[in-house]
Amino acid sequence: MSREIVIRPLTAEAFAPFGDVIDTGGAPDKRINQGLCGRYHDRAVLSFGDGRAGISLFDAEPRGLPLRLEMVERHPMGSQAFLPMSQDSFLVIVAPDEGGVPGRPLAFETAPGQGVNYHAGTWHGVLTPLAAPGLFAVVDRIGPGDNLEEHWFDTPWKVQR
Repeated sequence: MSREIVIRPLTAEAFAPFGDVIDTGGAPDKRINQGLCGRYHDRAVLSFGDGRAGISLFDAEPRGLPLRLEMVERHPMGSQAFLPMSQDSFLVIVAPDEGGVPGRPLAFETAPGQGVNYHAGTWHGVLTPLAAPGLFAVVDRIGPGDNLEEHWFDTPWKVQR
């Protein structure tokens, strides 16, 4: 038995309670490099507590739909940004915190060129590319302490379009 989650497009407004959508929406904040480059400035609120920012590369295997969602995780000590290194969409799953456990998850599909930044403490699914390559630059907290909490659902969720 599973419960269902319907995937919807990722928008800044729908995702705001969980983090930031990182994309080139709207006009650039300014033109740089002799006018040949648009700068979309300060698109995410990053936090690292007593740690520091680190950039890692993740190479994840693509997943198919429907997806069986059994677990979500969160990082209480810092934000975590996922920036795809291809123009392929990926699945973003988040859940509100309800007294220290995740509430009903939501699922979003990014548009090509969108990334996300999860705010510290946001319940989220694992990296879920929908096509190869699943290569991402990840900006997150590097530092001491246990910065990972996992929650396994008693009854899995079925995520589908």
